[in-house]
Amino acid sequence: MPILTLTSDIGHKDFLVGAVKGHILQVNDAFHIVDISHELTPFNYSQAAYVCRNAIRNFPDESFHMILMNLFHTKPEHLLLAKYGTQYIGIADNGLLTMILEGLPEEVIGIPLDKTQNRNTLYCAKVLAQVFTDLLSGQPMAKLGDPGHSIQVKNPLKPLLGNNYIEGQIIFIDHFENVIVNITREDFEEQRKGRSFKIVFKRDEVIDQISETYADVNEGEKLALFNSAGYLEIAINKGNAAGLFGLQGYSEKSVSQSQYLQSRLYYQTVRVLFE
Repeated sequence: MPILTLTSDIGHKDFLVGAVKGHILQVNDAFHIVDISHELTPFNYSQAAYVCRNAIRNFPDESFHMILMNLFHTKPEHLLLAKYGTQYIGIADNGLLTMILEGLPEEVIGIPLDKTQNRNTLYCAKVLAQVFTDLLSGQPMAKLGDPGHSIQVKNPLKPLLGNNYIEGQIIFIDHFENVIVNITREDFEEQRKGRSFKIVFKRDEVIDQISETYADVNEGEKLALFNSAGYLEIAINKGNAAGLFGLQGYSEKSVSQSQYLQSRLYYQTVRVLFE
């Protein structure tokens, strides 16, 4: 049974996620659909890249990934199908693909859309499901679209590196309101070179050690660790780390405010100073 993951900025308040799945299954009812997230904040590419990149890398070979994020950045004339190792990604041509991959895809084609059709979310999902099905049937990728198509490129958000510091940006606040920064363990160790360090963030809060688990500190105390995706995370044991940054976490009761805050997260910085 082929795996098809589904990620979007649609949300769960109406029928659309269910309708998208219905259209996928109309094309191929053999697909096993796995939801990644439908709560991506619209237009927040760094957040979307973080979520998609770290989900996709955990799936088995020959998985298919449909990403319906900011489909209508411009009036869609085509979609993209990209090969990523032994997996495939179907996505809009809005620059998110290169942010997810942190570079150019090894192979990509443009999938033309029928101008006589209503090019809405359901139509786009059906087009991608059909392309995935054609790949499963053995059709070569280059025959399914335009292999010479040039794609939009957006650079992934990278930390600023100096001899004695790294400056990272907050890219995500998770369900527990822990704060994720775009500094990986590899970035950290490469710059650290065995030196002592201080992690400094808003309100002059300082952390000078890396924990392995939240329980390494007393309840209510702040900590830093590298999460399961390998990114620096600022947290409070059984508390709300986002509050340290003067931010409110995402909640259904304050959707508009939370979306506004999430869209601004990458302007918040965390510095690691090496001594």
